[in-house]
Amino acid sequence: MTPVPMDHHEKMRLRAAAFRVTRLYPGPVGELLSRELLTWEEFGYRLGGEQLVMRLVDHVLKAPIAQSEAAA
Repeated sequence: MTPVPMDHHEKMRLRAAAFRVTRLYPGPVGELLSRELLTWEEFGYRLGGEQLVMRLVDHVLKAPIAQSEAAA
């Protein structure tokens, strides 16, 4: 089974989530999640089993950011 590269839209969603997750979860947790999402975009899709990663992307893109963080 040959992995199919992600299309441009999926890559942009991953990048947007990687940027946003550091504001949603400040500190080491956000940094770790951000790196994981960027790494997944780069070559993780080749491993298959993307369901968990894409659920994380959906969560990050839909979750509201606290007003105090957004104003800063």
